[in-house]
Amino acid sequence: MNDRLMNLKERDWTETKAHSSWQIFKIMAEFVEGFEAMAKMGPCISIFGSARTKPGNKYYELAHEIGRRLADEGFGIITGGGPGVMEAANRGAQEVKGKSVGANITLPHEQFPNPYVDHDKNLHFDYFFVRKVMFTKYSQGFVMMPGGFGTMDEFFEVATLIQTKKMTETPMVLVGKEYWSGLLEWIRTTMMEKESNISPDDLGLLKLFDTADEVVEYFRVFYTTNKLRPNF
Repeated sequence: MNDRLMNLKERDWTETKAHSSWQIFKIMAEFVEGFEAMAKMGPCISIFGSARTKPGNKYYELAHEIGRRLADEGFGIITGGGPGVMEAANRGAQEVKGKSVGANITLPHEQFPNPYVDHDKNLHFDYFFVRKVMFTKYSQGFVMMPGGFGTMDEFFEVATLIQTKKMTETPMVLVGKEYWSGLLEWIRTTMMEKESNISPDDLGLLKLFDTADEVVEYFRVFYTTNKLRPNF
């Protein structure tokens, strides 16, 4: 490697290190602001799903009903604050005057605040990992509607935290048997039975439902015998 190229690389790396040091303070600020805001919300349930789901789609309408019904039970509703399934769930919560929380993330496309997040509960994040800590620390349950890579990321993140007992066992619900059954079958046959990478108890952490009635009843029964508290 010639001297000129070496000097350029060293300079770029030094600038990167300096940027990273200052970045720590921004990350800390997001954690502090997020903790302070979320701690005031009371018991909430997070609803995840695609930003691309349109009104009139069966999963949009189902997320709307689930958000409304859970808010009517006294739970706040937390979403990623964007359009699609997130908008539907926030809309349902707001319609019954429940707490409607949005944890927005800055993205180059798709993500913009939906109009159904309460003005005083509209949070903004630059870092996905900070945002996910807010979801997982304060949610008293997780509802996974059909979604894309982001939803899958959140799904496996939550499942891992519960499996490894890094958080208390918290209800985790998948909604839409048609959508999720193929993935669950692969997890059962390949991940569990063929490769023994998880146990039957791990698979038992996931509940699969098709209706708002099933989702609401599951949370209602769970919290007749379990405490409402932050997860870690």
